[in-house]
Amino acid sequence: MSFSPFQRRFKSRRPRRLGPRDWILREWRGVDVRALEKTHGSKSHSAGAVVKNVLAALQLDRRRAETEVVKVWNQTIDPTITSHAQPVNIHHGTLFVSVDSSVWLDEIVRYRRHEILQRMQHAMGCEMVKKISYRIG
Repeated sequence: MSFSPFQRRFKSRRPRRLGPRDWILREWRGVDVRALEKTHGSKSHSAGAVVKNVLAALQLDRRRAETEVVKVWNQTIDPTITSHAQPVNIHHGTLFVSVDSSVWLDEIVRYRRHEILQRMQHAMGCEMVKKISYRIG
């Protein structure tokens, strides 16, 4: 029994029978589609990994921490101080607080800064709030 060059070419390479789609694409493109599908199939990611990467990109943990700082600030600090000073941001353990006047800035820095730092560290943790920076604004 004699095989044509076309039959010989595909007979030796084909470990299992190709479906009609695979055979047609293989002939049309000149490429074995199964090998490509295996290659691209291995690059798939689980949904958990994708969600984790998206949440990291959105920095939701940092935003949650910022809103938590405002809540803790309003609950633990004296209401007279909170009416004149509010936390603006937290970055690498430094809490940035905006104070509405130089008089209140002086009052807080001179007399209340250590008390405020201790209360915030007690409520949020020493790693979260390492120091506080006060600014007029």
